[in-house]
Amino acid sequence: MHDLIEVLVRVPIVVGAIILFTRLHGLRSFSKMSGFDFAITVSFGSILAGAVTTTGTSLDIFLVALAGLFGLQVTVSQLRARFGFTRRALDNEPLLVMENGELFKENLKAAGMTEADLWSKLREANAIDLRTVHAVVVESTGDVSVLHGDPNGPKPDACLLQGVQR
Repeated sequence: MHDLIEVLVRVPIVVGAIILFTRLHGLRSFSKMSGFDFAITVSFGSILAGAVTTTGTSLDIFLVALAGLFGLQVTVSQLRARFGFTRRALDNEPLLVMENGELFKENLKAAGMTEADLWSKLREANAIDLRTVHAVVVESTGDVSVLHGDPNGPKPDACLLQGVQR
């Protein structure tokens, strides 16, 4: 019974600490902007789970681990903003897998996608005619962006495809 009470006491403390750190660092704490961000987010969940269920370990250990992860994330995001090599080392480049209805099979393969995956993403984006698909990009997060519209209408601004590997 004592362990159950301790778990119930730990939950609001650890969740409160996560909310506090998130308020200090901002919502980017849980973004999916890169593989690094994903790993940090998963780590937060692991620490939360450990903190509330591992009653044999002092809560201080888990709170310091959370603070350390948030500190690491702040440091890396500042390095990423200041130094291009940090961004290149940690982040995948977005990859163009289709442009103006033309499929780039090598890029699709490099992204680890099948044509069936692509067709699924096009359906999700409500693309109904490949001639209307201006670009399909596998983002650095693994998300797929579909830019589509009237084939005779305006083309996407070049800045939208800036940094996208062709």
